[in-house]
Amino acid sequence: MGKQRGEKTGQRRKLREVLRINRSVIIIFLVVFILLLIVVIGNIFDSFSNSKTSQAFVCGDGSFYDSCSLKSPFFCEDGKLVEKASICGCVDGLKKNGDSCISEYHVGEKIISLKYLLDGEEDYINFTVYKGLTDYLSSLPSSISYFGEERLFRVDFKFKRINEQKQREFLLPLVSEIQNRAFDKEDQFRIAVSLVQNIPFGFSGKNISVLNGEIVNYSKYPYEVLYDYRGVCGEKSELLAFLLREIGYKIVLFYYPLENHEALGVGCPLRASGDGSDYCFIEASGPSIVTDNEIEYVGGIKLKSNPEVMMISEGISLSKNLQEYDDAYEFKKLRSILERGARLDSSEDKKLRDLKNKYGLIEFYGLD
Repeated sequence: MGKQRGEKTGQRRKLREVLRINRSVIIIFLVVFILLLIVVIGNIFDSFSNSKTSQAFVCGDGSFYDSCSLKSPFFCEDGKLVEKASICGCVDGLKKNGDSCISEYHVGEKIISLKYLLDGEEDYINFTVYKGLTDYLSSLPSSISYFGEERLFRVDFKFKRINEQKQREFLLPLVSEIQNRAFDKEDQFRIAVSLVQNIPFGFSGKNISVLNGEIVNYSKYPYEVLYDYRGVCGEKSELLAFLLREIGYKIVLFYYPLENHEALGVGCPLRASGDGSDYCFIEASGPSIVTDNEIEYVGGIKLKSNPEVMMISEGISLSKNLQEYDDAYEFKKLRSILERGARLDSSEDKKLRDLKNKYGLIEFYGLD
């Protein structure tokens, strides 16, 4: 009897020890689990907080909420850039009119509708342009003064048109509207590129006489391209260069002498440029995919000459994971199949149609 009680007591003692060990293991496990959960939740919260803070408390140009943009009279209000001349003031030469800044050139207004595609979705920006400024720009001399042994370069004339100060104040509202449409810089880039590409290709029809008496085609200022809602390669490239520079990108212009053609380059990773430079090719004359420099233009022309490269601005570059790099590669592969006279299979044909729809691709490209 005493032996049985002793055995039961021993069993109970062992059971209590097992339970005590198990409770300790469970408690340790729970503590570790809770600590891990806190770390995971903290990381998720930090990631969410960091991404949302940048989006929740700044506008598309980087201006903080309830503060003036560096581009007056714009004010960051609830994530949007709005004109607030009453708070932010106007630059010299413009005067306040309510919350807007106006000048003598704000006459003869009309509204144009600028089409763009973003991730295959079509949208429009309605933008007000003024005949008063286009009349002023067309009255400016086409020549540039220089002295002694100074030399003029092609880029000097580019800067003359891109940097015109009165024009800048009329173009900044379009830059701000692009920045209001997308917080992400690369989406702003995509909107600007698509918007300019979708402006119809066309000559102004105006001529000017240069110093030696030669008659040449008039080169429009970027603002005139918007007002006329048409432009040739060089003119559209200058407009796009202005927009992307103001958004903050590293920009060059390419001039191809044999083809007398101009295009744009934007800073990008070396592997994506395709030509061993730090710039990715952008065709401004019509819809195309960034980095596609094998386009066939009217008359079966392709760009063969080495371009003159004109530096326009320093700034940020495109990221290494831009979807356009892969899309351009796929599109060029499919196009080469067709150029060889071969047929696409059903999956290739679908891929081609998807890319055309995504970027609004067309078959026509003009040359200057």
